[in-house]
Amino acid sequence: MDFKSAKELLDLCEENQLPISEVMRQRECILGEVPRDAVDHRMAKAWEIMRASATQPLKKPIKSMGGLIGGEAKKLETHYNKKKNICGDVLQKAMTYAMAVLEVNASMGLIVAAPTAGSAGVVPGMMLALQECYRISDQRIVDALFNAGAVGYLAMRNATVAGAVGGCQAEVGIASAMAASAAVELMGGDPQQCLDAASTVLMNMLGLVCDPVGGLVEYPCQNRNAAGVANALIAAELSLSGIRQLIPFDQMLDAMYAVGKRLPAELRETALGGCAATPAACAACGLCSGN
Repeated sequence: MDFKSAKELLDLCEENQLPISEVMRQRECILGEVPRDAVDHRMAKAWEIMRASATQPLKKPIKSMGGLIGGEAKKLETHYNKKKNICGDVLQKAMTYAMAVLEVNASMGLIVAAPTAGSAGVVPGMMLALQECYRISDQRIVDALFNAGAVGYLAMRNATVAGAVGGCQAEVGIASAMAASAAVELMGGDPQQCLDAASTVLMNMLGLVCDPVGGLVEYPCQNRNAAGVANALIAAELSLSGIRQLIPFDQMLDAMYAVGKRLPAELRETALGGCAATPAACAACGLCSGN
């Protein structure tokens, strides 16, 4: 059940008539030499942590260590409860939960890096929103997380998930690709549709730079997690509707990696360009006068 590319993964799915989640689960069991129940237990534990980090700030807003964010998720929830939201239920909830996870991360709380701390809100945000809106069981969510894990594994093996290497397209971009693929499987899509959605996400987020204000994983990271779940939701919807992706995931991953390596150092997590270099951002962090 080992695979080194999306094409090999799709071949395994077709040969064995299995979803991506099950191929990835069996790969973990075989290569890790651990029983199925142990692998499932580990993933279920990850889901518990994801859910806790996505809901904790809604009960008690948390101020970040750097002081740039804190309370945004609660504001979104309040806005939704007043029925003033213009997004649909799934997207509104997904945005709220995604931003909440970033508050926990920025306050040194416990999160699951999926695939990184700076992009940790996208997958749980999407999964929790779908679970609540469609009454999906925890076991099915765990299955979907194996699907997301397969996409993340391919990205780490064949490209990068590090903002310092490939920009934010490699962090929030890959997280969103993971979420989109998992969402498609959750909603009944086949393996090809899952990877089509993942490819579409990378296409739509191609070139996104990593420019953390003050060098902190707070701002604009939190906002981009919210944007990431929106991208994932759009890609999943397109794929589930039967719209095919022209560029296979393997090729889109290669394109993302190539673009990332061409980004100047100022736009790869150094806080020397982009949003981080604006006068307002510098002033907020006390790094310059803001003039």
